[in-house]
Amino acid sequence: MTIPLLSVSHLRAAYGRAEVLHGLNLSAAKGSVITVIGPNGAGKSTLLNGLMGLLPTQGEIEFEGQSIAALTLEERVMHGISLVPEKRELFSTMSVEDNLVLGGYRQMRLGNALWRNRLEEVFALFPRLKERRSQEAGTLSGGERQMLAVGRALMSGPKLLMLDEPSLGLAPLIVKEIFSIIETLRQTGVTIVVVEQNARAALEVADYGYVLEMGELALHGPASELAGDARVIDTYLGAARKKPEPTPA
Repeated sequence: MTIPLLSVSHLRAAYGRAEVLHGLNLSAAKGSVITVIGPNGAGKSTLLNGLMGLLPTQGEIEFEGQSIAALTLEERVMHGISLVPEKRELFSTMSVEDNLVLGGYRQMRLGNALWRNRLEEVFALFPRLKERRSQEAGTLSGGERQMLAVGRALMSGPKLLMLDEPSLGLAPLIVKEIFSIIETLRQTGVTIVVVEQNARAALEVADYGYVLEMGELALHGPASELAGDARVIDTYLGAARKKPEPTPA
């Protein structure tokens, strides 16, 4: 039996006394793309923050078959877990290249003498970042900032890349480009967890999907099946089911 790269069992998380996640179970196979969709307030970002170690959790989190539930944020980063947060959290007064170099901290700590070579890999994936390598991050467009945030995460050479609302606030053409990049990343073997409100785009790129509602998993299954599920269509894809044909008189 193949051990999943990420396995989460009975995960609970709370802000003070208010529990947000109520015993979630999910997993991600190595090299797969999974998505977590759901409405605002469902607990999607809380889930990623809990997996990253930014928020205390209860339950079990296993990575490569080993428990990481007690590890700190820094220790999880060193294990190969990376999060691109919803707000991107770039250093706005620093150049594009300097932001990327900071993302290489894990590789530097691991003693990879060639870690700076990853810059060219990121620039090959995001040519616009190469064109703007000396430009301050705060002057970039929304789409370029998202590319920089993803590129910075890739500089660490993650085994698991988590993306929190990567399409948020972006124009449709840029959204299409971002999800095209996710498809490209899949081919590198990195495992990706995408949290999204844009359910249609997320399910198109994912292998497996989870529907999170009020801190609980309402549905889960292969992404192609969820995309055809009547409940998902009505609630998240914005396409009403056809009305029955009128009965002839």
